[in-house]
Amino acid sequence: MWQNTVLASSGYVLGIVVYTGKETRSKMNAREPNTKFGKLDMELNKLSKFLFFFMICISLGIVALDQFSGHWMIKFFRFILLLSSIIPISLRVNLDMAKVYYSLCIYKDTEIEGTIPRNSTIPEELGRI
Repeated sequence: MWQNTVLASSGYVLGIVVYTGKETRSKMNAREPNTKFGKLDMELNKLSKFLFFFMICISLGIVALDQFSGHWMIKFFRFILLLSSIIPISLRVNLDMAKVYYSLCIYKDTEIEGTIPRNSTIPEELGRI
């Protein structure tokens, strides 16, 4: 008998639990939900990772051109701080605010009544169509 099964007759049932593990029905149905990312978010993540490694390489190159003299580790972190503006954090904030605004515009559009955008990536996906 499955979990939460109700016995229709007035009788009773005896049962033995043979094995309970990862392959049980209730465990297999209780999976972690998939997180949805738009293509633009994934592209922006790749770009941010590339720019981070580029910033590290430039900082290391500048310190190497100074022949690692003096307190080279402090100089390395100083150049990382100076070059940190390479990574556009405000771009992510502006992108998310634009997605929320476009979703609100879709929700309030009178030509497509009854449309409820439940996800902020909908305008992005519609733009790719």
